[in-house]
Amino acid sequence: MTVDVLRRPAPADRRARVAVAVLFFTNGALFANLLPRYPQIKADLGIGNAAYGLAVAAFPAGAITAGLAAGILVRRFGSARVAVGGTLLTGAGILAAGLADSVAVFAGALFLAGAMDAFTDVAQNAHGLRVQRRYGRSIINSFHAIWSIGAVTGGSMAAAAIALGVPRGPHLLFSAVVFAVAACVALRYCLPGPETDTGAAGEAGETDAGDGAASPKRAPATGLRTGWVLAALVLIATAGTLVEDAGMSWATLYLSDSLHATAALAASGYVALVGAQFVGRIVGDRLVDRFGQRTVARSGALIAAVGMGLALAVPTVPGTVLGFAAAGFGVATLVPAAMHEADELPGLKPGSGLTLVSWLMRLGFLLSPPAVGLVADATSLRVGLLVVPFAGLIVLVCGGVLRSRRG
Repeated sequence: MTVDVLRRPAPADRRARVAVAVLFFTNGALFANLLPRYPQIKADLGIGNAAYGLAVAAFPAGAITAGLAAGILVRRFGSARVAVGGTLLTGAGILAAGLADSVAVFAGALFLAGAMDAFTDVAQNAHGLRVQRRYGRSIINSFHAIWSIGAVTGGSMAAAAIALGVPRGPHLLFSAVVFAVAACVALRYCLPGPETDTGAAGEAGETDAGDGAASPKRAPATGLRTGWVLAALVLIATAGTLVEDAGMSWATLYLSDSLHATAALAASGYVALVGAQFVGRIVGDRLVDRFGQRTVARSGALIAAVGMGLALAVPTVPGTVLGFAAAGFGVATLVPAAMHEADELPGLKPGSGLTLVSWLMRLGFLLSPPAVGLVADATSLRVGLLVVPFAGLIVLVCGGVLRSRRG
């Protein structure tokens, strides 16, 4: 065991960890406050599944359009400032989407929110990895677990607002203001200095916190090899986003329209997914340290595919909620693993691998809603949700690029 692992983090590092956790929490909570409102918005706008799928695809479209600029902004202004600025503008876009009176305004607001969310996503992960390097051990999954707590909180806030009959405007304005204040307070406690700062862990020696407390960085690889690994990492992260999007865009609609659950109960599908995802991320670092990224990812993919497959084969409200929970637990570590592995790839500028994976994985968010919507209109939403077991198969095939447990 190395000195990095035994080193206790400094007080400033611990405060920075809490600050990054707050940023992840607000990022998860903001958008989750809008998701349970989707059936109401869809009904108010009077659109079908295909049009709805195209409209909500504006969010990932905005993220893809703006995403490549995230790395430049982070290097220019610092990851903490970019994360907070993106949070403020994401909240504004979500509020506008909730108040939209036409499909065009709804899609445009989601496009803005998605673009800003892309900046926040890359920046908060970049800052989280800075803190991780100072700790000298894996903590990135814990940040994504906090994101899941935020998503559960946001979804629960929306469900409560719906149950109490609170209009969308006041509800989403309250959400935007509260989480904007939280993000601004967190900014005070983030790490200072340039993004290339590696902290004490980096000064003591380069380590990798992905497959144990500390393991060697990847050996230099050829450009072709790096390209293949990066492509596989994108597919793994995209599989995770496909499952997350199924919960965000379709869980509430499937439970309410296809299975005739009440509006408040229908929100439980998404809450179950992100709640189980939180549990998976809380235990994720320990599982990865013990079994390795490859085993954890493939085992989780199998759980997601089988769990959601059974729920779709035998459709009931309780079974579907459990199916979404299995899917959330199964994909819990995929996005953090892919981002960390990409950030460690040799031959790339600082933050470039992370930015590329974050940008390209959003293709899943872009393509999934309209694809599922088209399938749902042609057959049924139940058939469209087969995208979740399919995502599990992708990880089973591509998971070999992830590192196994360090011997």
